[in-house]
Amino acid sequence: MHKKILLLGSGELGKELVIALKRLGQTVIAVDSYAGASAMQVADGFEVADMLNGEQLDAIVAKHQPDLIVPEIEAIRTERLYAYEQQHIQVVPSAKAANFTMNRKLIRDLASKELGLQTAKYFYAISFESFKKAVSEIGLPCVVKPLMSSSGKGQSVLKNLDDQQQVWDYAITNSRGDIQEVIIESFISFHTEITLLTVTQKNGLTLFCPPIGHRQERGDYQESWQPVAISEKDYNDACDMAQKVTSALTGAGIWGVEFFLTDNGVYFSELSPRPHDTGMVTLAGTQNLSQFVLHARAILGLPIPTIQLERAGASVVILANKTAETFSITGLEKALLQPNTDVRIFGKPSTRPYRRMGVALVNGTADADINELREKAKAAAACISIT
Repeated sequence: MHKKILLLGSGELGKELVIALKRLGQTVIAVDSYAGASAMQVADGFEVADMLNGEQLDAIVAKHQPDLIVPEIEAIRTERLYAYEQQHIQVVPSAKAANFTMNRKLIRDLASKELGLQTAKYFYAISFESFKKAVSEIGLPCVVKPLMSSSGKGQSVLKNLDDQQQVWDYAITNSRGDIQEVIIESFISFHTEITLLTVTQKNGLTLFCPPIGHRQERGDYQESWQPVAISEKDYNDACDMAQKVTSALTGAGIWGVEFFLTDNGVYFSELSPRPHDTGMVTLAGTQNLSQFVLHARAILGLPIPTIQLERAGASVVILANKTAETFSITGLEKALLQPNTDVRIFGKPSTRPYRRMGVALVNGTADADINELREKAKAAAACISIT
């Protein structure tokens, strides 16, 4: 059962996954574009490379001859993953999944046109002129995103026609990879945004974690909580859509499938074929198995008998507010004075505005008031300063 695993992307999610894999006796090589990345600190070895450079990626794979390749970020020359699968290397969850989910055009067309899932109305644009035409068709407000980006980079809500050039430039400037194209979506009036962590298995049924509510700013997660209030019909509809899209993309592992809950039902939003940032709330002990343990078991083909809610919990990110190579993190003592409170510091070697440097976690009984837990998590995060 010993495998060599090549982790592509070594952020905070990758760090927790490495810990889960090491506890199962695996060997992990962590790769990222800079030395000292979070997951490198707990892995067996590391490589520094530009993962958008196919030749560098090929060289690392040839050097380490891994049994599994686990992408943890989108910024990878994902078409190379098909070749690795042909070399009988297991790509997690699959090369198809990594390719489709890196490009919003592929995943949105799959979800809407091929699978018939309910999504926001959308258009694509490759020029400012076609962008303006799409905006006129969609109407205001509308959401504008690069086809290839992550963590909300380049994403904004267009509310005023006078801002079209600014919004277009922001999306294109923050686009990753070779594709200079944006998606324009109608703004969905939702009351809750959720992540449905979905586990596909090599030899077992598709499983669903209790849904997670979350709040975003600048297109990036700020807080999450589990469980979230959801009707039985909306939950069943979300599970049905998650099963359809993960089945179409193929492979074993955990998926963060995002939905909008509205007065008119559930809308599919996006998905990630890996542990999800909002799923960090599972580190608060909300489930019998965290999303990282679930991912580790699924990709190794180990059994997952059941997923159950054990506690209610909330998470709030700890953000940097400036760019620095040298900094101090203070306030842990104050944050941890409160019972049922925990903190994860990610160990990133530098800061920049809005960079996630840690997360505050709290839990309570399964029937605890979730709003009280959210406020407690916010208070814990506010205790910690990065200076």
